[in-house]
Amino acid sequence: MTLPNSQKDDYGYELAFRLAREELAQIDDIEEQCRRSGAQYQEAQKAAVIAYLNQPYLLTIPDGTISFMDKGEEVPLPDKILLLHYFTQAKGTPLSGKLISFKELPEGAGYFPTFYKRAVKPLVSSFGSEPHHLVEMAKLLGGREAEFGDAAATLNALPRVPLTLVLWRGDEEFPPEGNIMFDRTICDYLPTEDIIYLCQSAAWKLVKLLKSRR
Repeated sequence: MTLPNSQKDDYGYELAFRLAREELAQIDDIEEQCRRSGAQYQEAQKAAVIAYLNQPYLLTIPDGTISFMDKGEEVPLPDKILLLHYFTQAKGTPLSGKLISFKELPEGAGYFPTFYKRAVKPLVSSFGSEPHHLVEMAKLLGGREAEFGDAAATLNALPRVPLTLVLWRGDEEFPPEGNIMFDRTICDYLPTEDIIYLCQSAAWKLVKLLKSRR
């Protein structure tokens, strides 16, 4: 089950979380699933550590409790669901090194307006006039510069899910524009609706980093 469409849909989130925990409990070989997802298996704790946007999270098994490794705050429920979906659905497919656009994902064309509004537009609005700041902020999250557009960076949003964020500065004729691209294996790790949420989370984390330094 994918993430609910509405962020106000508390029942939908609770149901998605319960179903994801049930799916986790059905996994027989946790060590193998850690290998597939790139998580670090903690045998003594019966847990897995998953890096999500440069932040380590502890997933306890089999109950599916998720917490921050280095702070006492509560993890937002949508993030818990995303991490459970990623961990349970990861197939371990090696990265192909070939990038695709959102519209090339299953149902991507239909979801594109939502994806653009929630994930791409915040990047363009905040970084479009000064694209180089995107690279600077991405490096603070463990990202690296990429060779696309006027500025681009690749983030390992999850261990097996890199996101490549691209910006074009624009000129007198055209406004600034942006895009987010994916390794073509991404659907072996997340469904399309979860990819939207992941990109939204990455975009807003970068925007918040930029604002905190101004």
